[in-house]
Amino acid sequence: MAPPVVRTGDAPGRKIGQGKMDILPAIDIRDGQCVRLLQGDYAKEIHYAHDPVAVAKQFEQAGANWVHVVDLDGAREGKPNNLKSIERIIKETGLKVEVGGGVRTSETILSLLGVGAARCVVGTRALEDWDWFEQVVHRSECENRIAIGLDSREGKLAVRGWTAEVRETALQVAEKVADWPLAAIIYTDIGRDGMLLGPNLDSIKALAEYSQIPVIASGGVTDIDDVQSLARMPILGIIIGRAIYEKQLELKDAIAIAARAS
Repeated sequence: MAPPVVRTGDAPGRKIGQGKMDILPAIDIRDGQCVRLLQGDYAKEIHYAHDPVAVAKQFEQAGANWVHVVDLDGAREGKPNNLKSIERIIKETGLKVEVGGGVRTSETILSLLGVGAARCVVGTRALEDWDWFEQVVHRSECENRIAIGLDSREGKLAVRGWTAEVRETALQVAEKVADWPLAAIIYTDIGRDGMLLGPNLDSIKALAEYSQIPVIASGGVTDIDDVQSLARMPILGIIIGRAIYEKQLELKDAIAIAARAS
């Protein structure tokens, strides 16, 4: 596959037509509350807030345009379980809402898009049922509104709430979907997610430079230096969770760096 084309005058590594880089603060919901899991382990939960909607409003006030919402109960159970909170975020803020976790049927995708979700993230079902995923991605109402979630642990892709693995690598998946009307590939390094260890820069860079689908990086962002390092790559966005909640970086500063990279 040919490498992405870079236009003279763009910020380093920016792809033609990709648009501006976004910072997507993360809200992970479990039992209706805002939490974070360490390395995707449901037994290692950090509780941050009772009301995810209030958290989303704080992100909006800080200048965010997007929010990345994960239904953790849905990811494990295979169907959305925190729809009430997700719908409130959509209705009570002006944020573009990207939703993942338990998105495994066409009905769920259409329902979420119908209530105003800007993007749906499909992980498990995409990797386990390619025929279904290809069909739903090419539906007119879903084109460029679905992202595929690739969650990697030591080079292997994980599914079902990070409790099982599949054979494909991230690069193999990127090649398979190269000409599909996908909104993005969301790449998460599970080993770094929620651990404040810094992102896996080498893996993110390799995927972003290889993929014809825009890549959003997730997992491990710890400080503003990490944001600056990622902003030099040809990526569409950066998802940040724990570092924001624990004041390791200011959301508004990350947004400013992303704006300069666009």
